[in-house]
Amino acid sequence: MSSAKTAKRLTRILSMLPYVIANPGVRVEEISHRFGYRRKELIDDLNLVFLTGLPGYGPGDLIDASVEDDEVYVDTADYFSRPLRVTPPEALALLASGMALASAGQGTPALESAISKLSAVVAPEAEGGLVVDLKEPDFVGLLRHGVEAHRVVGLIYTALGSGQTTERLVEPWSVFSANGNWYLSAYCRTADAERVFRIDRIRQAATTNETFDPPETAPPPEVRYTPGEEDVRTTIRLGEAAQWVADYYPVEDLGGGQIRFSSSDPAVAARLLLRLGDDAELVEGPEVAALLSEYRQGIRARYARD
Repeated sequence: MSSAKTAKRLTRILSMLPYVIANPGVRVEEISHRFGYRRKELIDDLNLVFLTGLPGYGPGDLIDASVEDDEVYVDTADYFSRPLRVTPPEALALLASGMALASAGQGTPALESAISKLSAVVAPEAEGGLVVDLKEPDFVGLLRHGVEAHRVVGLIYTALGSGQTTERLVEPWSVFSANGNWYLSAYCRTADAERVFRIDRIRQAATTNETFDPPETAPPPEVRYTPGEEDVRTTIRLGEAAQWVADYYPVEDLGGGQIRFSSSDPAVAARLLLRLGDDAELVEGPEVAALLSEYRQGIRARYARD
């Protein structure tokens, strides 16, 4: 198996395990639907998990994974009950990732609790700390309600490229963040087509009393970003664990594991590099390098005070 396939499989397993552990007896069909598993893949992954453990390989050393009557059970080994010890850079990377996930509307009580505990350790009483979450623009809450209640929403929207302001009626499908911005994926009745709207370009929004039937499977939201002449361009070398960046962000593949990352604000690339840690290397981009150095100095100074 190639290293890329191995990394993808590991990511899949690490996404699935916490859910199965928290929901003992969950059915194979539900796991397959939730995580996009084929049955054979799931069984193969569970067999691999069953072989995971520390030297000794006796009771309490191995993870126990089993399928009984199409119900999946995973019992963690005893060493998982011991507190996890991480280095300061690892703790910062976990905190940044957790805050970014929470800001994208995917937070849970468990995630909020973890963020609170990490913040208390990584940046106690921090002043002038680094902000890694995305500030929600106006209308995010209203649009999320439209998505959940299947309500048609009226918009007054100014297009980024043409600057033209139009009135639109949309059927909202999802609200998501990408590349440092918030977006609405929707079916636009005015244009009679699928559209992605940048939420900070919405001038007015209001839910109507009209409901709509959402598609059974909405198309995945996609941001078609075209770099502008004034955008900051950064060359980054991605390690195996950071290959997901090329799928998540609109980047240019330069070959040899390198990408060109474009954004209107150098802080977007600097924060991404800080989050990736040793899994990525800045090859070219003086503005981003300066910001990254500033962020790292601030972190070191904070630890020195502690």
